[in-house]
Order: sequence, then C-alpha cells, then structure tokens
Amino acid sequence: MTFKFLAFFTFLLLLLSAADAQEQWELRRNDHGITIYSRRSPDGRLVEIKLLCQFDATTDQLTKELLNIDNYNKWVYSNKRSGVIKRVNDHDVIYFTESHLPWPIQDRDLVIELNIIPATATTPLTMIAKSVDGILPPKKHFIRIPYSVSTWHVTPAPGNKLNIEYTFSVDPGGSIPTWLANLTIATGPYKSFMKLGEILKADKNKG
Repeated sequence: MTFKFLAFFTFLLLLLSAADAQEQWELRRNDHGITIYSRRSPDGRLVEIKLLCQFDATTDQLTKELLNIDNYNKWVYSNKRSGVIKRVNDHDVIYFTESHLPWPIQDRDLVIELNIIPATATTPLTMIAKSVDGILPPKKHFIRIPYSVSTWHVTPAPGNKLNIEYTFSVDPGGSIPTWLANLTIATGPYKSFMKLGEILKADKNKG
C-alpha cells in the first residue's frame, strides 16, 4: 500500500466518520405523541432539532395558523411579540419575533421569511422559515439571532389528521451556558407543539 493511497484512505475514513457523527440524533423527549431529537453540528455552532408528531387538523387550518403571525404569542414558547413586516404574497411573509428567555439568557429577536410550498402529487406540503438580514436594525436589549432555519414536512394521515416532521437549526448568538442549553433544548419545541395542537384541534371542532 503506497503512502498516497494510505493518506487518501485515512482521509476518506475521516470524512465518513464526520458524516456518521452528523447523522446521530439523540432522543430528548417522547411524550404525548411528540418525539424530539437533537444534535449539534460538527463545529458545535448550530443546535439542531427534529420533531415528529401528529395533529388533528387539516392542511388549510395549519397553514392559516402559521400565517397568523400576531397570534404566535398564544403558542410559540417564550414568544413575547411578533408582527408582520411584509406580506410578499399569500404564501410568503416576512415577520419579526421577540423572545423572552429565562435568566441568565439575554432576550433574542429574529427576522424571518416564511415560505409555504403547496403539496404536489409527489411532494408533501412544505413550509420553510429562514432568518433574513438587512430588514430591521438591531434592537436595544435584544441579541439578534444570526442564523435560524426551520422546515415543516406535512403529510395527510387517515382520519383527517396530519403527520408532521419538523426540523430546526439555530445559531442562538451570544453566550448560553451549556448546562442550560441541554436542560431546555427540548422544552421549547415540546410546549410549542403541544399548544399548537390544542389550538388546531379546537379550531377543527368548531368547524
């Protein structure tokens, strides 16, 4: 075995090891039909969440609720205030959100573009919410989250229900103690989806 081949083989093994580490999700919570996994990106900068659940709702009800930005403080964990900046069209909206976080974490804010991609014969309903820059100047007393992206894949299920696969990656910015991040990493998504599920079910029952 030549030195060049050995070097290449070693490099390939390192790449495969890194890819394998990236794919290892850690189960954080499995309760009330909500399963949450988490992992960190290889550089440790991003916290990533994957959440699986089922909603008793229609796609129209879910889409309507996600586009109701002013109502986010009713179900999004730690949300203090949200508001629309610009409605690009019926399926694309830019908005801001402010989060009040537990001490000693400083409050965060974020500007997001939400894009809803209707289902096709071969792809599920997809919703992507990604942070955008250059829309609002920084706000006093808030740390602007530098990067955030969440993706919803929504598939109809029997009984007029929806199967949800939700992934979320964020660089929270600033400094957050590791022990506190590990303690709360699944709390926000769990409480948010529990509350959203209750709102959607109540809306469906009213209809």
